[in-house]
Amino acid sequence: MIETEKKLIYKAFGLTLTSEIPLPELPHLDSEICSIDVEIVKGDLSKLWFELSDEENAFVIKENFVMFQVPNIATFSIQEGKRITVSPLKEDEENHIRLYILGTCMGAILMQRKVLPLHGSAVAINGKAYAFMGNSGAGKSTLASAFLNQGYKLLSDDVIAVSLSKEEDIPFVTPSYPHQKLWDDSLSSLGMEVSNFRPIYGREAKYSIPVSSKYFTEPLPLGGVFELIKSENSEFDIRRIDSLERFHTLYYNTYQNCFIPNLGLMAWHFNTTTKIINKIGIYQIQRPVSGTSPTQMVAQILKTLSEGE
Repeated sequence: MIETEKKLIYKAFGLTLTSEIPLPELPHLDSEICSIDVEIVKGDLSKLWFELSDEENAFVIKENFVMFQVPNIATFSIQEGKRITVSPLKEDEENHIRLYILGTCMGAILMQRKVLPLHGSAVAINGKAYAFMGNSGAGKSTLASAFLNQGYKLLSDDVIAVSLSKEEDIPFVTPSYPHQKLWDDSLSSLGMEVSNFRPIYGREAKYSIPVSSKYFTEPLPLGGVFELIKSENSEFDIRRIDSLERFHTLYYNTYQNCFIPNLGLMAWHFNTTTKIINKIGIYQIQRPVSGTSPTQMVAQILKTLSEGE
């Protein structure tokens, strides 16, 4: 790895990052860097948090500024899409801190840079990126892993960076980094041995899965999005979402959408999603709590895509 003033240099979400905190999940850069997009530094945020925080709110959000605290872990601030400051509250918590840097902090960075962060996994299918969105536990990463097992490649897990091309407003997905997070039951359903992987710190039943050989490294046009919904019904169903429901679907599945109003980005989000929904198909997957395997879901999704072409 390159060291520049004791900072390591990485690539993620199309951005060049320097970090005082090691981020082993990210690809490191071995060549000279002309410019840095984001700095990740350690600093003392205790006084600022005391001045700005409100016990009733988990976040302090202002224009180009997001701040939050994870009790007994760290306080974080994200500024102008360029800087993440981490103030550890306990020693030896870097493994836990990384979860928030690569999740909530990077989601805020993307939003501040006016890149739409969707909550889900993105897979490269036939030259396009397809996003699988939904609540935690909906099966996004498990479904993406099932695609990987059939020879497709991952672009992103958890946070999907979507931007528009300058000329034709075509939505593109920029790859994040070559790792997945899977629950132990998902590993079992995919025929993967839990003992082969490292548990995510603080989440003993969830594992970090490196996927370097199954990772797509270049941006791809967004071909469509699928919202996963757990259903009590016994049958698997895919339906196309039309009309105004499409706006709700993209807003609801924007990563940390609570940031949008206080960052002053409501108009930007509406304009961006308007351009996106005019270019892609948006679907909802109603999947039974049990009875439909990830492999069966892959087959149904591929059938839906082939019928829509």
